[in-house]
Amino acid sequence: MSSSTPETTVLQDVVIKFAGDSGDGMQLTGSQFTNNTALMGIDLATFPDFPAEIRAPQGTLPGVSGFQLRFSSNPVFTPGDLCDVLVAMNAAALKVNLKALKAGGKIIVNTDGFDAKNLRLANYPEGVNPLEDGSLDTYDVVKIDVTKLTREATKEFTMGTKEKDRAKNMFVLGFLYWMFDRDMTSTVNFLQEKFGKKDEILNSNIKVLQAGYHYGDTTETFTTQIKVEKAKMKPGVYRSIMGNQALAYGLIAASEKSGLPLFLGSYPITPASDILHELSRHKNFGVRTFQAEDEIAGITSAIGAAYGGALGITTTSGPGIALKTEAMGLAMMLEIPLVIINIQRGGPSTGLPTKTEQSDLMQAYYGRNGEAPMPIISASTPADCFEVAMEACRIAVQHMTPVVLLSDGYIANGAEPWRFPNVEDLPAIPVSFKTELAEGEEKYLPYQRDEKLARPWAIPGTPGLEHRIGGLEKQHITGNVNYEPDNHELMVKLRQEKVDRLAQFIPAQQLDSGPATGKVLVLGWGSTYGAIKTAVGDLQAEGHAVAHAHLRYVRPFPANLGELLKSYDTVLVPEINNGQLIRIIRDLYLVDAKPYNKIKGTPITRTELVEEIRKYL
Repeated sequence: MSSSTPETTVLQDVVIKFAGDSGDGMQLTGSQFTNNTALMGIDLATFPDFPAEIRAPQGTLPGVSGFQLRFSSNPVFTPGDLCDVLVAMNAAALKVNLKALKAGGKIIVNTDGFDAKNLRLANYPEGVNPLEDGSLDTYDVVKIDVTKLTREATKEFTMGTKEKDRAKNMFVLGFLYWMFDRDMTSTVNFLQEKFGKKDEILNSNIKVLQAGYHYGDTTETFTTQIKVEKAKMKPGVYRSIMGNQALAYGLIAASEKSGLPLFLGSYPITPASDILHELSRHKNFGVRTFQAEDEIAGITSAIGAAYGGALGITTTSGPGIALKTEAMGLAMMLEIPLVIINIQRGGPSTGLPTKTEQSDLMQAYYGRNGEAPMPIISASTPADCFEVAMEACRIAVQHMTPVVLLSDGYIANGAEPWRFPNVEDLPAIPVSFKTELAEGEEKYLPYQRDEKLARPWAIPGTPGLEHRIGGLEKQHITGNVNYEPDNHELMVKLRQEKVDRLAQFIPAQQLDSGPATGKVLVLGWGSTYGAIKTAVGDLQAEGHAVAHAHLRYVRPFPANLGELLKSYDTVLVPEINNGQLIRIIRDLYLVDAKPYNKIKGTPITRTELVEEIRKYL
């Protein structure tokens, strides 16, 4: 034991960045520290950032994998602009992430990752080592030979050196558990679950985790532990959840609440694949998942399932949507319920597969041949994905239409605490099938519409309800193939009106915060939510008349949105794209909205947004 009990410093807010080679296990380390934090009732937000290559070149700058975590006693809406603590497993990790560290911040380095080879791979000039040249003197640098200490802790095990070195991340995690005065039980349980049948791997990882903790505890250099108290949250059961997990659970909840079997037809693509993985684990809820041979087979199988009376879902990212567009047009023409989930990433083409972007809104609006309007709904945070998934399913089945649900890589892989809902508190999703001819009906009319302009849903094989279906233009009401000019124009207008009429069945747009009239309204959608909320909150605290509205319903917009926009001197629209929502807003409402665009594969930060809003104050 150390010669004296360490002092405890209580902090309100901490941002840690774990960074290393893509084989150093930084994503696992970050997610374990995240789960541990969530179990303590501390609010948090995360930002995983990893290379697109499955195994990027070791030790190089493009091969750096990072995981940023902010945790706080106060409500958290972003993973933080700058870090308080940077864990750098090698020279490249330090070089890539040093600019994101606060002045005077703490750097924990694995000294073994700064040998001549690693320095060369990280493009440091010959003979330059940042750990020795004084360039880090303004920071609090903690040097640990993690590799050597990991090998020492595992010397009793017979596995090879390469296998032993894989546990380096557990040493760092153990040290951080000591540094932040944490219990290691959650990670020990995780390791037992993951490696329960592989004794040597299990025991070596636990041993290294404990060695990291005891290193902090027994080395006299470290005299201070940091503590962050619980956040004041609404009472309930919480768990840490990532956006894709929340989408999967929301789809299952929609299946349960509608009484419809859930079918997912999908082709794996980053960053959407986790929804397929998660749903495939829940066959106990009657979930059927089909990993198709391509994107087209994925969506057309889901269309078939929807035609047969199931809750049809397909998931992908932007390049996959490009392949699905013909089938999306077919689903729109058939007027059957289908949820198309797009987890957006940097484009165009294969673009930036692991980086975030909001660049598919125009694709969702207009990216199909002919006049093919569809409702569009957007998630704002990882936890919000649950409700948005349920709502997309509700709209699809009650309005008999395909629905596009937009998320992105930042939301999909980010995590935050989620208050676990009671099933009885979740809204029901009533669904009615056409099962027989009504009194006075001589034959089934598949395109007879109700007040929502939705057509009836009849399961194939229902006696007396035989009907034609296909992608050719339909005759109004009968559904027969019809090429007449007047009929085509009528059907195009009807399908558009059905989407527009949805505005009568969704909530009015509310302000997230701020005055009902004022200088600036910051209008956002999707993953810009946290940055906008925090930036606007800071300016409101200074006394500025700034408000924040965030869109869930992007097509159609809520009925009162135009009136809301005209209540402010300036409307500012921040987006992680080259200006897409703003074009639609200007077109529909003739408002001279101002853009703030960032297209770097990274989220907009609070700091840069505060500076931008000030220009209009």
